[in-house]
Amino acid sequence: MALSPSNPKWPALPDYFHDWALVDVETSGLRPGHDRVLSLAVITLDGHGRQTGEFSTLLNPGCDPGPVHIHGLTPARLADAPTFEEIAPRVGALLSSRVLVAHNAQFDYDFLAHEFARVRSWVPVSRRLCTLALNRLVAPTTPDLKLGTLAAHYGVHQERAHDARDDVRVLSGVLRGSLSAAEHLGLPLPLLTCPPRQDYKPYVPKTPCAYRNPGRLRVGGLLTQGMKVAITGDTRMSREELVARSVAAGLNMMTSVSGQTSVVVTNDPGAASGKLRRAAAEGVPLVDEPTYLRLLEDVQPGQAKGTARAGTAEHRRAAKKPERTTTARPAPAPAPAPAPAPSIPVQRATEPTALETRADDRALAGRRILVLGGTHEEAAAARSRVVALGASAAVNLSAKVTDVVVLPGGEADRRMSRIASLGLSLHDGDWLLAPAPAPMSEPVRSTVGNQPDTAEILVRGAVIDLPDADAAWTVAATWGQHTACDVDVVAFALDAHEQVAGDEDFVFYGAPEHPDGTVRLATDGPTEQAVTVDLERLPLEVSQVAVAAAIDGAATFSDVGAVEITVTRGIGAATTARATLDAATTERTMILAEIYRRGDGWRLRAVGQGYDHGLADLARGYGVDIAE
Repeated sequence: MALSPSNPKWPALPDYFHDWALVDVETSGLRPGHDRVLSLAVITLDGHGRQTGEFSTLLNPGCDPGPVHIHGLTPARLADAPTFEEIAPRVGALLSSRVLVAHNAQFDYDFLAHEFARVRSWVPVSRRLCTLALNRLVAPTTPDLKLGTLAAHYGVHQERAHDARDDVRVLSGVLRGSLSAAEHLGLPLPLLTCPPRQDYKPYVPKTPCAYRNPGRLRVGGLLTQGMKVAITGDTRMSREELVARSVAAGLNMMTSVSGQTSVVVTNDPGAASGKLRRAAAEGVPLVDEPTYLRLLEDVQPGQAKGTARAGTAEHRRAAKKPERTTTARPAPAPAPAPAPAPSIPVQRATEPTALETRADDRALAGRRILVLGGTHEEAAAARSRVVALGASAAVNLSAKVTDVVVLPGGEADRRMSRIASLGLSLHDGDWLLAPAPAPMSEPVRSTVGNQPDTAEILVRGAVIDLPDADAAWTVAATWGQHTACDVDVVAFALDAHEQVAGDEDFVFYGAPEHPDGTVRLATDGPTEQAVTVDLERLPLEVSQVAVAAAIDGAATFSDVGAVEITVTRGIGAATTARATLDAATTERTMILAEIYRRGDGWRLRAVGQGYDHGLADLARGYGVDIAE
């Protein structure tokens, strides 16, 4: 059944009836709290899609406007523009009591939040809708999900990209087409709650250390520039001054202890702090404050970062990381204090089922198959068989679904009436044992912009090369829209020993961006989160970025079901690869993917390995200092 994008009707479903505030900003850079808004446009719509207001303006940010070649906003053009403080009341009135809509909405929302915070106010928005996230769920057959591509797909004329006023007009048409397509599929909207906050603070980067870590402080030895130093407990000198002196001397000040820590400064070595327990487990030396201050008076020169690195044959050989097999390591239980933090456990192997034991004959190549019903184990086995047969396993109904497998109990799924009205082919579980060579059901799709899905389908443990090592790559995770529990996606920037260098290398909902901006977490909807990694700017000491999902509370992955990951070169780009991953029934945390160095390049591994304990234990296993 085809959906024409020409003049789509505004949806009539009650759940889609909202007052909307469509927003687009042009900025001096990509980092909210660090960069500024240069141009802003807002269009408001009522619940029937009728325009009720419009506002656009240039803004004088009081700083360098950044990439003029992209947005065309020179200092001369912005000199006479108002400041954000001058227009904040009008913008606030347009946003108030409306659902904020933007393409890649977290970007626009975060920039507005910081601009309002600078004028001692807050964004008067309680919910937002990301049209990028909405179209990931709809899955139109387009080459990518960028605003211009979706505009062409939904029949909206784009006049000038990166112009806030034209982009928000285009967004209005894209929203109309996207809502119509979502209603056709019966999808709940991915509205994200974002209660007003006043705690946004300007970006304050961690002072980088210019020197490589020379290792541990030896007994009777001297400090060397680049040593990683952690401080725990009360100090006689103010902590801020002690850190400042250390940084000025060329030391790398850390907020946690790992196997790479050179020394821990403490005036109470018998205290029961997490840092001291970890130091004892790792054999990290301790010094008291007076001793440390004396050592600070004579810090030895260190080796600057970037020397003896890539470009030499010795480095290339040293940098080659051995390929690991997909055989799971044992999953140890969390070690009680004061024992060492556990190594990262992985998913337990399970006995193959009848669906998984047949040879891969690619009989379903090109199809996208949704599995409904069954126990968690039965559904996971069916999805594994789908992938073995060359198809991709969907976790939600979308425009690209071609077939539906109904396991016992699946006939009661709330989506069945919609699936029947769409005319999709229904099969029982036995169909996957010997799929009949029937013609593929036509996916629910629009009549323009049809593009084949060229994404590589990854099984658990599969590895791909990331072709552009100078790019930012995004791993987006999506799970069932009707999932009742909360799932958090997190990331860890790890060294060669699979440990964080400091707590700032743990990116999660409470700290969604690494201090240097190289790893960022975005929440695009209630059941979708994404991690973006800037490979070119990652410190050389980072060998791997691990992306994981953790369930909040007592629920397990048997309650969540499968998690689908998509890998793209940047946000909104064409999907390079995808994988559908299932953890076992009792597990609460799952490692989704690893991005790791391989020689002079980078690779990605689809992992799908889980274990029973929660996020805190996962973080401790990677060396994060989690308070008891």
